[in-house]
Amino acid sequence: MTRKPAVAGAFYPADPEDLKGMIARFLAEVPEMGPPPVAVTAPHAGYIYSGPVAGYAFRSLAPLAGAEPVVWLMGPAHHVAFEGVSTGPFTAWATPLGEVPVATDRVAGLLALGAPFTDLAEPHLPEHSLEVELPFLQVVLGGFRLVPLLFGVTDPLAAAPAILEAIEPGDVVVVSTDLSHYHPDDAARRIDARTLERALALDPEGVLEAEACGRHPWAALTWIARARGWRPSLLAYATSGDTSGDRRRMVGYAALRYDRP
Repeated sequence: MTRKPAVAGAFYPADPEDLKGMIARFLAEVPEMGPPPVAVTAPHAGYIYSGPVAGYAFRSLAPLAGAEPVVWLMGPAHHVAFEGVSTGPFTAWATPLGEVPVATDRVAGLLALGAPFTDLAEPHLPEHSLEVELPFLQVVLGGFRLVPLLFGVTDPLAAAPAILEAIEPGDVVVVSTDLSHYHPDDAARRIDARTLERALALDPEGVLEAEACGRHPWAALTWIARARGWRPSLLAYATSGDTSGDRRRMVGYAALRYDRP
């Protein structure tokens, strides 16, 4: 029951050494950030486009290396429509850097609650939004256990309380999301600034209305952060135009961290 890579060789290198080298370069461009956050958001585009921004999110988790935390990885389903939030039935997720074990006890606890939680496999199989974050986590953390949560058609603010109750001290939340898609430079930055304003204000309803493909899991995190008193801050923002040079049809990327008060 291992979930195999779907986008290795496309979104990121399939060769382990090339992959580790690319991630190491992204991380090396980011300064140290002090104590680790309890949650981050990171983009999920191809590494050549979004990797520099993702590096900020994952570099902030570097102090957790060796702690083997449980990582709640939450992202949107792009390819298969379904109702609910799927953990999948997997016991491990594979990347070119090895296998990541699933925290099956935590997954079982969510599934025992019933809807909206489900273990559908099909939405996970072609999906990139969770997979692309795993090699970064493997390089930065070393060992960790995974709770994969893929959001389909669901009310994330109804799912958020159950997730909040299941998160334990020492766990880390990672939300996978890009921002606006395919706007010219000025429009993209204006739309993304409004989205980030809502997120930084801990406005889950506002995030849910924003132009971000991961707005559902991000809204859930925003609800949890507001309930727990976590403080968000912006680590980095860029667009695909900053790496590709094409300013006509861009995708926005942001990295945020959430800290305890």
